[in-house]
Amino acid sequence: MRLVPKRQTLELTGLSPAKLREWTSRRALIPADVPPKKQGSSAQFSWQTILVLRLAVTLKDRFRLELQAHRALFAGLRHSLKGRSFIALWDQALVLRGPGDWVFAEVGSAEALQDDAVIVRLNPHLEVLATGFALPRPSETAGQLDLFPAVPVGRQRAEPRQKAPVAEGAVVKSRKRSA
Repeated sequence: MRLVPKRQTLELTGLSPAKLREWTSRRALIPADVPPKKQGSSAQFSWQTILVLRLAVTLKDRFRLELQAHRALFAGLRHSLKGRSFIALWDQALVLRGPGDWVFAEVGSAEALQDDAVIVRLNPHLEVLATGFALPRPSETAGQLDLFPAVPVGRQRAEPRQKAPVAEGAVVKSRKRSA
């Protein structure tokens, strides 16, 4: 799992250093994946944690929700994202129906639209993460992703080496190989 330092997390989430510290340390709404080891060291964050932080920013800024009341939501989101593929989240939305009642659903699906809910589309957040973490976009993947880079299996034939031209009258010594 790739982790990024606090500085890059600030860029990807749009949070101020004070707000990030408050949310990850003081209030512990969304803790860092690797807390700082000592004073002066940086906390480390995974793409899943940064996605949850971005969703929290959206809920706070756009919908004016009090985040402390949704601490269980953030813990549940982090737990659920640990087992999900980045590619599988494209064209999905977070559907919040009430306290403790949320689901990831396909944008525009009947499941997303069946009841009153707050719907947060994930694609804008995933675009930022794809750039920041160099993660694949669905348009870049045709079929299955490579687990390992392709390496030729067969032995390639070596080009025959050209002999250096020998000047006229030069004595050429040959080497004998021992068995």
